[in-house]
Amino acid sequence: MGFNDLLNASFKSKDTEEWLDVHFTRPIGLLIALLCKHLKIHPNYITIVSIFLGIAAGISFSFSDLSHNIFGVLLLMLANFCDSADGQLARIANQKTMIGRMLDGFAGDLWFLAIYVCLALRMTNQLIPGTSAHWGIGIWIIALISGFLCHSPQSSLADYYRQIHLFFLKGKEGSELDTYTSQWRIFKSLPKKGALLQQIFYFNYANYCKSQEHRTPAFQKLILALQNKYGNVARFPLHLKDSFLNSSRPLMKYTNILTFNFRALCLYVTCLLDCPWVYMLIEITVLNVIYVYMHKKHEALCKRLLSSMTDNQ
Repeated sequence: MGFNDLLNASFKSKDTEEWLDVHFTRPIGLLIALLCKHLKIHPNYITIVSIFLGIAAGISFSFSDLSHNIFGVLLLMLANFCDSADGQLARIANQKTMIGRMLDGFAGDLWFLAIYVCLALRMTNQLIPGTSAHWGIGIWIIALISGFLCHSPQSSLADYYRQIHLFFLKGKEGSELDTYTSQWRIFKSLPKKGALLQQIFYFNYANYCKSQEHRTPAFQKLILALQNKYGNVARFPLHLKDSFLNSSRPLMKYTNILTFNFRALCLYVTCLLDCPWVYMLIEITVLNVIYVYMHKKHEALCKRLLSSMTDNQ
């Protein structure tokens, strides 16, 4: 299998792939993956390296000088390349593991946890623009709102909508759409002793799924009605799939904005210009508006399809 074949195989769909990933991140990630395969390096080691790179990037962003911030940009870009490479290597070398899933799931969270903490440290003793007052504890509160109350729900719902789209487009095999019930069932089936890592993973992942489902009541009603009437996704009527996908497709650009690339670009620019508070403000305002709009449109789509199913009965 040639390089282009492997690269194309790594793309999930044209609807959900971002331009930067297609033309930049994924090709570089594949080169790293092929090199690591040749050197017999396990994907988990690449993930661990990405975690250290992301944390190092956060530490670099704690300084306000240009050289440290350029270094931070390069480190976070490299961490993202490694994040792409570990998954591609796991598929190419057939080396998918439970520890790998855990590490991959936590990697991005650890990057941004370090970044928010370090940005808050950076700005604590800086003056609030246009005033003689320091940011002080206020910037920690802003970082908490930006990171935990905005970034986390924004990215998790965006990922959920991507997986839903892939589910209708490619079926269960082409999507990572999971449910709280199925993951909790796996968690409860694990042995009480000797399965600590699996218990940690499935407990956290089940609750992650639960939070996504809690915020999407209209979709939960729609998918339940479809499964009760038709069984699995392969048996859903084509016109219903097409109707869903035609309305979901325009929302994919918003899911892309709410995931890594756009967020990272905002972080890079604001850190290089020594105004990282603007990055947090963008998350709290602009990205939250997109989040609310995307959520409203997706729920309206699900209500409309559910209503059409009811009318046709």
